[in-house]
Amino acid sequence: MTTDDPPRPVSRTLKRRGTIAPANSASEDRTAKTPAPARVAAFQTGLSAESKASAYLIAKGYRILARRFRTPHGEIDIVARRRNLLTFVEVKARATLDEAAYSVTPQQQQRIVAAAQAWLMTHPEHADFEMRFDVVLIAPKHLPRHLMAAFDAGG
Repeated sequence: MTTDDPPRPVSRTLKRRGTIAPANSASEDRTAKTPAPARVAAFQTGLSAESKASAYLIAKGYRILARRFRTPHGEIDIVARRRNLLTFVEVKARATLDEAAYSVTPQQQQRIVAAAQAWLMTHPEHADFEMRFDVVLIAPKHLPRHLMAAFDAGG
């Protein structure tokens, strides 16, 4: 440090884990937010359901190209391919298969279609494939149920 450099702030505070940060640090203003236990459980249930659905689709001859593909428009749970067919799969886990089936709303369908278009933009090698929107329903004590062509891009 030269004599022309401005002095550094002397006021420092001790943060968690024993590191030192300037007193006006933005990290002091933000508290670490931990998700609610219900949200953590829902997230883990979703991951488990997506893993079961992926295994089920693989057993049916599909090749999984992507899982949990996120876009600004929405998320696609599974992108799978079987021969010349590209499927965008929404996975729904509920207490019953009927509840799972009814939980795919028209708004979700629109978000999935928009996310599928974004996926195709980033993967132009699949642009000439046939395209389908499927749903896999997951419920306790039941085998997964695969609803092929559950909805179309038109909504």
